[in-house]
Amino acid sequence: MADYDEEERGGGGREPERSDSLRTFGAFVKALRQRAGLTQEAWAERSGYSLSTCAGVEQGRRFPPPRFIDMAEVELDAGGALREAAKHLSRGNGIAAWFRQWAKMELTALSLYTYECRVVPGLLQTEAYARAVMRQVPPMPTDEQLNERLALRLDRQELLHRKKPVMFSFIFEQALLERRTGGEEVTRELLDHLIACAQLPNVELQIMPLVQPEHAGLDGALQLLETPEHQWFAYSEGQETGQLISEPTSLSRLHMVYAKLRSQALTPADSLSLLKRMRGAL
Repeated sequence: MADYDEEERGGGGREPERSDSLRTFGAFVKALRQRAGLTQEAWAERSGYSLSTCAGVEQGRRFPPPRFIDMAEVELDAGGALREAAKHLSRGNGIAAWFRQWAKMELTALSLYTYECRVVPGLLQTEAYARAVMRQVPPMPTDEQLNERLALRLDRQELLHRKKPVMFSFIFEQALLERRTGGEEVTRELLDHLIACAQLPNVELQIMPLVQPEHAGLDGALQLLETPEHQWFAYSEGQETGQLISEPTSLSRLHMVYAKLRSQALTPADSLSLLKRMRGAL
């Protein structure tokens, strides 16, 4: 699912298109900032976000991270208006039509489970790895398209550090790391990042070893999501299609698949040890 221009897919996809809601939200932030007498540079320093992020939000090019919204609410004295406006944000055509509903559901999810066999899950990617992935699948993006897609993907990673934590389970194939997408330096940085992510209190990370004669994930990648109302949904994606799944029988089957994958993959502790050994070998 890639996290947001047909996210987890290998990096192709269309150029993200700015939505009217993002443009309006950005204009509102800009007006509040100017009312507070702050330059964009001063606001960036005060908010703790980079100048490019602050500018991107104001221009409607970047989806505002949850912590950015909270900070702007307080520092720009928005009176609750920014939080209300953020509830109606949409990313526009940069997200595949079949993925938009799932992307919105992710923002309030209680739990997210991901099994991936194609690329390291987007939530766990470094910028360098994401850039390397996005350059692999034709047609080649322009620099502007690539930067837009990177911004969307990295924005999504705010979910890992949300104030009300999402409980994450990730299972992915060891082969994705052995492939060394982007080269050894990119892989070193990725391994360091994965080691850090694996130690977050709300993250359970498991690796499916290279040799595993019994494997429940041979039908491909899948994701499961729990809503605040404790309803479960699933998402499955192919080359040019994606499907949001809510049918109870299908969900039951996919939960069984994921439970089996958890039992077949290395434990979180053994997965962390493997990551450290792989990092030491590079």
